[in-house]
Amino acid sequence: MPTRRQFLKVGLASGAVLAGAGWLALRGGRVPAAGYGWLDARAARIVTAIVPAVLAGALPEAPVARKQAIGEATAAFDRAISGLSPAVQEEIAQLFSLLGLAAGRFIVAGVRSEWHEATPEELHAFLRRWRESRFGLLRAGYQALTQLIQAAWYGNPASWERIGYPGPPSLESRPA
Repeated sequence: MPTRRQFLKVGLASGAVLAGAGWLALRGGRVPAAGYGWLDARAARIVTAIVPAVLAGALPEAPVARKQAIGEATAAFDRAISGLSPAVQEEIAQLFSLLGLAAGRFIVAGVRSEWHEATPEELHAFLRRWRESRFGLLRAGYQALTQLIQAAWYGNPASWERIGYPGPPSLESRPA
């Protein structure tokens, strides 16, 4: 059980990191990366790194098909965020700003290496820590990331065969 002093130190450090990330996000002005409508280059790299951890066992095993599936999931994630309200988009931008900073990535996510160099074990540990965190903000971040990634993948017709989904029913009118 942490002491009151430890709790205050962690709270102050986390607040400083979040404030710095928010300041950087507002200062820099997000510019979507090539091929994306909302994700900037840093956020796209983060999502691309996290997709295989979130979708473990669901992605194709063949390297070319796997890379394509990860790219499709990242693009669908981008489209999903583009359709959210500006307030939610701003919160997600702050989350990516925090995760994009080396200090934020290490202190808040526990990932030492750059996102694209992180091992599957590091990524699974990061997601597990956030899912099981006693801090609601981290659990909310986990939910946002994982639910958007899962929706992006399972909304993709390429994933349907693996889960036995025949696709949506046809809306064609049938003769009476």
